[in-house]
Amino acid sequence: MGIMTRRSLIRSSAGMMAASTLARPFIANAAAKTAEVWWTQGFAEEEDISFKAMVAEYEKVSGNHLDYSIIPYAPARQKIVSAVTSGIVPDLFQNNPAEIIALYAWEDKLVDVTDVVDTQREEFAETAMMTANCYNSVEKKRSIYGVPYTQSALPNHVWRHLVEKAGYKVEDIPKKTWNSYYDFFKEIQKALRVKGERKVYGMGLTLSTTGNDTNNQFNYFLIANGGGGIVTKDGKLNANDPKVREAAIKALEYRTNAYKEGFIPPSAISWNDSDNNNAFHSKQIVMDLDGTISTEVAIIKNKADYDDIVTMGPPAGNDGKPFPVQTNNAFGLIPKGAKNVEVAKDFLKYLIQPKVLNDYLKTGLGRNVPPMPSIVKKDAWWHADPHRAAYTDMTVLGPTEPIFWVHNPAWAQVQNEHLWGVAANDIIGGGMTPQAAVDKAFKRSEEIFAKYPMS
Repeated sequence: MGIMTRRSLIRSSAGMMAASTLARPFIANAAAKTAEVWWTQGFAEEEDISFKAMVAEYEKVSGNHLDYSIIPYAPARQKIVSAVTSGIVPDLFQNNPAEIIALYAWEDKLVDVTDVVDTQREEFAETAMMTANCYNSVEKKRSIYGVPYTQSALPNHVWRHLVEKAGYKVEDIPKKTWNSYYDFFKEIQKALRVKGERKVYGMGLTLSTTGNDTNNQFNYFLIANGGGGIVTKDGKLNANDPKVREAAIKALEYRTNAYKEGFIPPSAISWNDSDNNNAFHSKQIVMDLDGTISTEVAIIKNKADYDDIVTMGPPAGNDGKPFPVQTNNAFGLIPKGAKNVEVAKDFLKYLIQPKVLNDYLKTGLGRNVPPMPSIVKKDAWWHADPHRAAYTDMTVLGPTEPIFWVHNPAWAQVQNEHLWGVAANDIIGGGMTPQAAVDKAFKRSEEIFAKYPMS
C-alpha cells in the first residue's frame, strides 16, 4: 500500500537514521560476519522500507552484513515451522505466530537472549518482560528467550458518521462497564435500521474457528467478566474456579447472543483475520474490536475516512474497574542451530536502542508501538495523531497484562485448536447451551494442559 512515494519514504527514512545518535557497534569491523535473517513483511510498505533503512544503517556502523528476506506473514509462518522442525534454521526470525516464543522455549529450541535484553532492561514495560520470560522444560526454569521490539493490543474502531446518523454522538458511548459499551452499538443498529440502513450491523465481533481474532476477542470478554485468572501464574488451568467458569459462560453468551439477535453480520462465523477489517472499511459494521491501528493506517490516504474513524481504548470491566488490556509483543528469536548467533545478537542490541527503535517504528507509520514507555513519553509524535494517541495510551501507558500462554504454553495449543471459537459455533449452530460448551472446552483444555507440566 503506497501511502507516500517510495522515493520520499526512503529519503525520510535515511534522514531519520542518519540523524540518530547511535551506540558504537558491539562487534569490531575486523570481526565482521554475516547473519541470515527472516523478517515478516509489514502490513504497509512503509514498514518494509523502514526495516531496510535500519538494516543499511546497522551494516554501516557495524561492518556486519544481514542476508535478509522479507516474507509475507502466512508463508513466513510456514517457513519458520518447517525450519525449526528440520533443524536447518536462519540466525534470526520473529515470533510468527506470536505463541512460538513460548512453545519453542518449552522445547529448548531457542537461544537464551538475556544478555541482549539486559542492555535495555530498564526501558522495557513489565508486561513485555513477562512475555519474554519463558519456561524451558529441559532446563526446568524460566529465562529470556525473545527480544521485544513492539507491543500490541485490541482497540475499538468506530465510524463516527454512523453513530451520528443514528442520532447519537461519540461522546454518548458509555465506558463505565463492558456490556454497556457494546450494548450501545445494538441501539445504534436499531436506529440505523429505522432510517433505512438495512445492511449495517452494530458490531464486528468474530466468531469463527480460524485466525487470531476469535481467540483474542474471547480473551478480552473473559477478562472483562472476571476470568483473567483462567491460567494461574504458576501455569495451572483454573477451570474448577466457579468465578472463571461463570466468566467463560458470560464471554460466550454475550457474543453468541449478539450474533443470534442479528447485531453481528451472519458471515462472522466464517471470518478470517482480514474479513472484519474489510467489513469495517466497507462500512458494513459500526464498530470493530481488532488488533493494532492497522484498520486506520490502511486508509490513511483517504483523509475523510481516516478522520471519521474514532479509535477507542477499552471500557471498564463489568465490575466497573479499569480493564487491563492483554498485550502481545513482536520478538526477535534466535533458534538453536543458528550459525551466527553473535551477529544476530549484535543486531538485536542495535534494534532495541530507544532512538533506533523509535525511528524504525515511526517511519513504519506507527502501526506498531514500542514496548518502552519512555519512548512514547518523550516523543510527542506518538500523541500527535488521535488514533496513535488512543492506541499508545491503552497499549503502553495504561494497565496491561500478558496473554495467557505466558504462564503456560498449553494455552497456545488451546488457541491453535480454537476451542473457544468451536464453543461459540457449538452454541450458534449446534444448539448447545453456553454451560455445556464451556464444559466441553474445559475438558479438552485439561487434556492439553496435562501435556505441559510446569515443574
